[in-house]
Amino acid sequence: MPDTTDSPAVEVLRADRVDLVRGGRDLLRGVDLTVRAGEHWTLLGPNGAGKSTLLGLLGAVTHPTRGTVRVLGRQLGRVDVRALRAAIGHVNPRHPLQSPLTVREVVLTGVTSTIDLVPRWTPTTEQERDADELLDVLGIGAIRDARWPDLSQGERGRALIARALMPRPRLLLLDEPTTGLDVAAREQLLTGLDELRAEHPDLASVLVTHHLEEIPASSTHAVLLRDGEVVASGAIDEVLTTERVSACFGHPIRVARLDGRFVARAQPGRSLTDRRGR
Repeated sequence: MPDTTDSPAVEVLRADRVDLVRGGRDLLRGVDLTVRAGEHWTLLGPNGAGKSTLLGLLGAVTHPTRGTVRVLGRQLGRVDVRALRAAIGHVNPRHPLQSPLTVREVVLTGVTSTIDLVPRWTPTTEQERDADELLDVLGIGAIRDARWPDLSQGERGRALIARALMPRPRLLLLDEPTTGLDVAAREQLLTGLDELRAEHPDLASVLVTHHLEEIPASSTHAVLLRDGEVVASGAIDEVLTTERVSACFGHPIRVARLDGRFVARAQPGRSLTDRRGR
């Protein structure tokens, strides 16, 4: 499981005045972000805000045009990103697996960072034990022998989180992990994330979504992004307010918490201009 030798105050990610330009277009502008061990950040904003783009920088998939990004203490541009990526758990709900692997085998591919099983590779007893432990924590231990094509989207999502955690990363990145899930599957996955975070208190995570209802109750911090710029950043209860979320999405949205989870409702009959004028 994740390395727990670090103090919760240890810096895992830092982005300083980051710009990203592609094809003459500014995708990110002046982004600052610091994530420490044990913190669980949510990147929230409308479609096209730059959430997945920022996640790609934090996961050492892309490099900034200007500014600096430090991941696990190493600066992008001055480190072999292949070695760096091996220390990051990245969950992609569009996992391109075609083979009928079992759930347990899918999780074990996280050791080799491959889509399929490596020929003639055999996991160690410890790796098999870790896989089984993760499956149990995420609530899918009972289906460890089920085949990938037979799984629901929710079961696949939890299997991919377990897979991402096999290399014992200090950082977990989740790009819209509830995409395509029905309500029951979404709730099972979010509950699994809450339980996982409780089991591994030094793990840091960053989750991308554009729905407040998809934010796990265990989330600690948030960033609001709009048009590639940070609208607000910090402790989640200070960032995800009615005023700030409304400004970010350009529409009056009432934000509340129910049983520890965020909910959002449009405010009928009130425009954002009306709210600003009061």
